[in-house]
Amino acid sequence: MGTVIRTEQMTSARSQLHLMQLISPNLPIGAFTYSQGLEYAVERRWVRDFDSFEDWLTGLLQENLTYIDIPVLKRIYEAVQKRDSDSLLKWCQYLLASRESSELRLEEIQRAKAMTKLLRDLKLQFDHEWSEPMQLCQACPYALACVRWSIPIHQAMLGYAWGWLENQVAAGIKLVPLGQTDGQCLQLALSNKIPGEIEKSLNLKDEDLGASAVSMAIASSLHETQYTRLFRS
Repeated sequence: MGTVIRTEQMTSARSQLHLMQLISPNLPIGAFTYSQGLEYAVERRWVRDFDSFEDWLTGLLQENLTYIDIPVLKRIYEAVQKRDSDSLLKWCQYLLASRESSELRLEEIQRAKAMTKLLRDLKLQFDHEWSEPMQLCQACPYALACVRWSIPIHQAMLGYAWGWLENQVAAGIKLVPLGQTDGQCLQLALSNKIPGEIEKSLNLKDEDLGASAVSMAIASSLHETQYTRLFRS
């Protein structure tokens, strides 16, 4: 009995470590090069200090992530588990179509291709017919890795949300600008909200999905022609 428990603990530990690898800022997919409209929002002073940045991130978490990213990730994860290629393609196309500017769509595709290449380099196998959805959104190769590495769906969703938050805070520290301690305080404040938003996402039906972060869409669109930029368009 003790051997079984130790084996389960080892498997769980490996899965947690693999998740940390997937959401690490060191993952070579270029996440740190995008601000998702934040750079323009700072220039226009929509985001100008700690409080306004917290409001910006909270709005994106409660709208975009709760009603688009996290529930669609769940559906992509389940499609990979069931080897349901039709459903996989459908939800990957849905997620890409939900990106409201050419900049956001290009980011999604570039990050998807970078993560897919990384998984190939890590010798992670996937069905040839999944090549198209794997190129459409980062959530697809991310979900595939989570399934292959036995990362439970709830942990995968937490990791996905944390990765988004960490990248946004890192961008905000440079742009607003904020101190490193302020960045940590923001991550702590938002991380306290993430579990509740994930629970909300888990209970959403297909017809409940969909959101529009108007300010982010406008900021992203105008960032493409912003005069000076630190982040990619």
